[in-house]
Amino acid sequence: MKISTKGRYALRFMLELAAHGDRKYVPLKEISAKQEVSLKYLEQIVSQFGKLGLLESVRGPQGGYRLAKAPKDYTVGEILRYAEGDLAPVACLAQDVNTCPRQVECATLPFWQGLYQVITDYVDSVTLEDLLEQQRARSGSEFYI
Repeated sequence: MKISTKGRYALRFMLELAAHGDRKYVPLKEISAKQEVSLKYLEQIVSQFGKLGLLESVRGPQGGYRLAKAPKDYTVGEILRYAEGDLAPVACLAQDVNTCPRQVECATLPFWQGLYQVITDYVDSVTLEDLLEQQRARSGSEFYI
């Protein structure tokens, strides 16, 4: 499994919003400049995440985006799944029901299932708040993604 640019940028975007607190709306242009991510790319993420109810927005001079929930209520796994789709390391695990005709005799399936479980457990155990706290502990009060 490899996380694409979209997944990485989506996580950085959400973390940037989390760093600004729950009351401030942050202009997309500001995030684009700080993160060195094209405005067009962020607009795609914002559009998708807005439709999912992950963000709140306000138009106008004081407008921008903010998280719809507290940073502790967003897991990295949730954000990556919204951006990437399923995080399964192999195609046969990406569906709710494994329909692979080789699943019974597949010697590697238990390994892939175990890897998938480890990935899922880890990404679902880390929140945006956890990432902010880790960054603050590493660099004091400074925040850099």
